[in-house]
Amino acid sequence: MGILRTSSLATAIEREVERLILDGSYAPGERINENKLASELGTSRGPIREAIRALEGKGLIVSLRNRGSFIRQLSVQEVREVYEIRSALFGLAGRLLAERVTKDQIRRLTQLVVEMEEASKLRDFQMYYPLNLAFHEFIVDSAGNALLAQQYRMFVKKLHLFRARSLVQGGGLTISNKEHREMLSAIAARDPAWAHDAHSQHVTAARDRLLNVVEVTAGSGLEGISGS
Repeated sequence: MGILRTSSLATAIEREVERLILDGSYAPGERINENKLASELGTSRGPIREAIRALEGKGLIVSLRNRGSFIRQLSVQEVREVYEIRSALFGLAGRLLAERVTKDQIRRLTQLVVEMEEASKLRDFQMYYPLNLAFHEFIVDSAGNALLAQQYRMFVKKLHLFRARSLVQGGGLTISNKEHREMLSAIAARDPAWAHDAHSQHVTAARDRLLNVVEVTAGSGLEGISGS
């Protein structure tokens, strides 16, 4: 029971720290004060360190030897490059899934889109974002190409914070889900060319939404940013 309680606490702390990062409580590049965070969350530094390691694996945090842990920063150029690769991989995933999709897979994708629409109407980001991630990952995992899924995840890990930021600040929940609807329609129609274009364009549009947010909030002098 002690192990279960410890595991549950570590998971809860990780989720809370992730929430703080995604809702902008920490600025890009800001150092995480473990003692202060532990005090605020009413826990010891152990679970905080576990959470930091887990979130580093998700690409939200970077730890530097003898310096501490910081909210991840990427340059605008790096973001552009990652989104370009993600667009190509996701377009291919859509094409492959349209060629082999099952009725059960269509039902699951439809369910996720409907649930995202409900969350969007409520403007409930905490409800919407996990569904959004699940929708994209289901498509990639169902495409039938393990190497594609592996490569896709490698790039997407770096973009969790960027994707969250573009959805929240860019008014992207409703817009993004309209694109999800088109992706679903293309897959359900079993049209590989349409599915490829819809999936690829969705990622490109998400990139543009993010960069628009960056330009508005940080101006042209931005060196690094963090955050569909």
